[in-house]
Amino acid sequence: MSEKKRILLIDNEEGLCRMMEAVLLDSGYKVKAYTRSFQAVEEFVPGDWDLVISDIKMPGMDGLEVLQRIKAMQAHIPVIMITAYATVEMSIQALRKGAYDMLTKPFEPEELLYRVKNALTQTELIEENRELKEELAGKFRFENIIGASDGLKSALEKVAKIAIRDTSVLITGESGTGKELIAQAIHYNSPRKGKRFVAINCGALPESILEGELFGYKKGAFTGAKESRAGLLEAADGGTLFLDEVGNLPMNVQKTLLRFLQEQEFLRLGDTVPTKVDVRVLSATNSDLKLAVKSGSFREDLYYRLNVVNIHLPPLRERRGDIPLLAAHFIALQNSKFGLKVKGLDSEAMAAVTQYDWPGNIREMKNVIEASMAMENADHLTLPVLAQFIEMPAEIHPASGEETVEGDYSAAMARFEADYLKGLLARYSWNVDAAARDAGMNMATMYRKIKKYALRKD
Repeated sequence: MSEKKRILLIDNEEGLCRMMEAVLLDSGYKVKAYTRSFQAVEEFVPGDWDLVISDIKMPGMDGLEVLQRIKAMQAHIPVIMITAYATVEMSIQALRKGAYDMLTKPFEPEELLYRVKNALTQTELIEENRELKEELAGKFRFENIIGASDGLKSALEKVAKIAIRDTSVLITGESGTGKELIAQAIHYNSPRKGKRFVAINCGALPESILEGELFGYKKGAFTGAKESRAGLLEAADGGTLFLDEVGNLPMNVQKTLLRFLQEQEFLRLGDTVPTKVDVRVLSATNSDLKLAVKSGSFREDLYYRLNVVNIHLPPLRERRGDIPLLAAHFIALQNSKFGLKVKGLDSEAMAAVTQYDWPGNIREMKNVIEASMAMENADHLTLPVLAQFIEMPAEIHPASGEETVEGDYSAAMARFEADYLKGLLARYSWNVDAAARDAGMNMATMYRKIKKYALRKD
């Protein structure tokens, strides 16, 4: 036993209590025994124990009250009740109050150990399931970020590390790769998550408007400024400002932004008194800012201020293994939104979308799925419908595996997980310990997955 499980034992019959304590200690458990139920409950600290064993019939505070009080302090801890009077009514009452199991006196030490092992195993499975859900949520999905390819996994691991650190981040990648979703993931996993996330596309506004939008202006600062107005930096005070396509910032705005990043203050247009705010700045670009710095169109000092940490998002053509997951996700969204029952893509359609290079990346894929579902009458998206929206590969190789790829997200994730683990185990020559470490799983979870998906060494 790598780590001793901690058991709290309560029984007013001192001889039996000491016998159970000895049996459990000899089996490698850490045990603390009480013969007074009041004292046991009074000294109970949530989180200190993995299992409680309590007699039911005790003077003062009986076992059912012990059960109720301990469950109020630590709801998920398993409790085994011991009784010499195991009536159906009493058993039902104990189970309704949250008891995990009932043990009837007299019992052999082997029976005690068997019940204890079962209770602790069940608790471990519940805890592993919770940890696995958190792991998948944290590593493979931040809200609507779908996928688990190596490139995306690397980016999300970096997001998890830097989200809590109040530093500037530059997110790079082609148009449509999900840069704003990454920025949102950083914000909503940071201490600023309770404040606003404000985004602006620096390439969507003309230069004459952009400066006023970002920094605000005083009444009379220019023709048409009939009243003072706060900019987006003030709107994001305490939160996060996301500058999309930051490479399009004109030089005069770059200068003002640089001052803000250095001093945490700026001047509204037409103002002489600086405005101070507390804002984290995240930025993104689909262009090469290093080339822009060399050509003189982007300030070098601003580049280094924005690019304290860089997160690069790979294009969809470099993470083809995520395409079935993304397709299933977008189909599920449309089904939910419009009450549709499209099951997924047929095998030819899946082969086509997997082989297509998606120059518009995830944004293009989302639009194509939505358009195809508007035109499709069958229960699966088909090749002729998809061909209306994307250029078909010259030669489509049949998709391996199932003839159809269902749109249910859970099923798609299960298919992905099985393939992912099989590839990982092959990479480590079926060294399960090494594969588990790489995947961020514990050994028990890895073995459970191997059994679940019936994985075999080829």
